[in-house]
Amino acid sequence: MREAEDFARLMRELKERGGLSYGALARRLHTSTSTLHRYCNGDALPAEFAVVDRFARACGASPGEAVDLHRAWLLADARRRAGVPAEPEPEPMAESDSRSGSEPVVVVGEPAAAVVGRPWYRRRAALVATAGVAAGAVAVALLAAAGPEPRAPRAGAWTGGGTGSGPGTAAPAASAGASGTASAPGTATASASASGTATAPEPSSPAGGPGPATAAPSTSSRTVPPPSTAAPLKAAVRSHVWTAGCDHAYLSERGPGSVPPPPVEADAPAWASKLRAVHAGTQIVEVTLHGTGPGAVVLEDLEVRVAGRRTPPAWNVYQMSQGCGGALTPAVFAVNLDAPRPLARPVAGNDAGSTLPAPAFPMRVSAAEPVVLRVEAVTTGCDCDWSLDLRWSGPSGSGTLRIDDGGRPLRTSAAPGRPVYGYAPEQGRWGR
Repeated sequence: MREAEDFARLMRELKERGGLSYGALARRLHTSTSTLHRYCNGDALPAEFAVVDRFARACGASPGEAVDLHRAWLLADARRRAGVPAEPEPEPMAESDSRSGSEPVVVVGEPAAAVVGRPWYRRRAALVATAGVAAGAVAVALLAAAGPEPRAPRAGAWTGGGTGSGPGTAAPAASAGASGTASAPGTATASASASGTATAPEPSSPAGGPGPATAAPSTSSRTVPPPSTAAPLKAAVRSHVWTAGCDHAYLSERGPGSVPPPPVEADAPAWASKLRAVHAGTQIVEVTLHGTGPGAVVLEDLEVRVAGRRTPPAWNVYQMSQGCGGALTPAVFAVNLDAPRPLARPVAGNDAGSTLPAPAFPMRVSAAEPVVLRVEAVTTGCDCDWSLDLRWSGPSGSGTLRIDDGGRPLRTSAAPGRPVYGYAPEQGRWGR
């Protein structure tokens, strides 16, 4: 397809100008040389933009060239996820790099992959100086706008729908596993309250939960401007993001004899859904935001909403990898779900010794300049249902965008003292 060919051409041009070999670039991208060849030849498309961002920086791309590469990847990724090639394609062949820490690969023309990418966007100074400074917590995070010291977001109880100046809803993002099995990664919705204030409905217990959810300790309400327009944002949410693409753990009530081998990250939503597995201890969520109108939208704040806390289930823990790592530690918003009022605290990252600035509000997003928010939630004491409210404002109004898991709360559970199993490929089974 033409979009993938344009993307591959830009990668080849940057590689030739950078003067690095495929082997040297592959090591920096934490992938294999053959996989990188497929990217540059247009035979495969990265499932995540993080590998393309590292490629651009390794080749010395300018900010403008990186933006051009990002746009080309977005077009190719949208065509791939739509599953409708622009012209007849040869029979696709799936490829996955088995090396620890390698990026997943999506074959060009493959229908509806389960991974929404992690685009790069230009760092820019914050638009407004903040009055308060948030205390940094040690965690991980993604690319975000560099600016003045970040302010601490306000927190409150989980609400059933975002409040805003527009009655519309943002388009949900849905994808399917690489095997073709449909899955439902998170979607973000925005809605308006008729009275102009946020309300808290009865929380519900998710499927597989050990008991009814208990309401968060407090609620909050605030008045918003009169309704004027729908949220001018579109959000794609990935709720199964693994550290370095390989390190993660799930809780499952099944015994090790009935649990299939660990999947690659791209197939994790379908694997976890089949087992009714729950994120164990930590959950990383990535939200890619695009403007839907001609103008820019300002992202103002990110609020954490906890719908319910339960005692962690007495299930087994299954580690997806025996150990992996990479030179890149993204910047993130770190969330402690055990806190009475959890906050999304900005934390800086690291890329091979170079500091990645902590994310800072306000941020600017438009159709041409998407923004990626990476949130890492941690718990050591509860089985928590939670979601995020993203406050935004634009030329035609303001509002709140709800970020959750396909219309349901996100779910992360602690795993204190639970049996931990790792998979032994040479024996073909799980072992403690």
